[in-house]
Amino acid sequence: MARDDRAAAPAGRKGVSPVLAVLALLLIVLFAGLGTWQVVRLQWKLDLIARVEARVHAAPAPLPSRTSWAGITPESAEYRRVQLHGTYLYDLTTPVQALTEAGSGYWLLTPMCMGDGTVVLVNRGFIPAELGARTRYTPQRATENPCANAGPAAAVTGLLRTSEHNGAFTRTNDPAANRWYTRDVAAIAAARGIATAPFFVDAAAGQNPPDSPDRPVGGLTVVKFPNSHLVYAFTWYALALMVAAAWWWVARRGNDPENDERHD
Repeated sequence: MARDDRAAAPAGRKGVSPVLAVLALLLIVLFAGLGTWQVVRLQWKLDLIARVEARVHAAPAPLPSRTSWAGITPESAEYRRVQLHGTYLYDLTTPVQALTEAGSGYWLLTPMCMGDGTVVLVNRGFIPAELGARTRYTPQRATENPCANAGPAAAVTGLLRTSEHNGAFTRTNDPAANRWYTRDVAAIAAARGIATAPFFVDAAAGQNPPDSPDRPVGGLTVVKFPNSHLVYAFTWYALALMVAAAWWWVARRGNDPENDERHD
């Protein structure tokens, strides 16, 4: 009788559940797809780093013309080295909260009037919080012709930056209270009553004129991009292999006659 039971066992064995097999296949496809997506992101990040490195170390170029403003995007223009000449409107400076390697404080964004009438916001640099920038630079608005009251001429070399906007982890700007948390060009221009270029310029170190108020520290732009895509890709591919190995092990045990004999 025992011999007959062992002979009938293979026919009654069901093997791996189809539901388990489908689930394993879906997980393998999902994890492998996520790994491949990270590989694509890795290539995109490497291209971005190479492009920005080339821009940061290139010779400074003139500011983009008005006709090209509509096409300016972070991908096309961010971190380009530019050079501009004009006169500052110090009375219209906007302090934006900042956290830098020099500590917490403010960026000082001051409009600069160009020779052709264009106004560009220039981030002149950083000053510590204890200097009281928010109360010192009150929220003033421009006169009808603000460039007529501009200060002495200045030349600035820096990095072109696109406008910042409120994000999920940033506080909302409060122009009426003169509380600024992002360098939002359109919002600052509206609060000061001026029309500006849709970008701003981070001034390099040593760019402030001798008579510049507060003499903020320039050149603190952080040009660094986190790049963990390769680690993520390995992680997702490893998970796909682990699921495949687990499914193979379960399937092998479910179809192994010796397992049935051991359980008899």
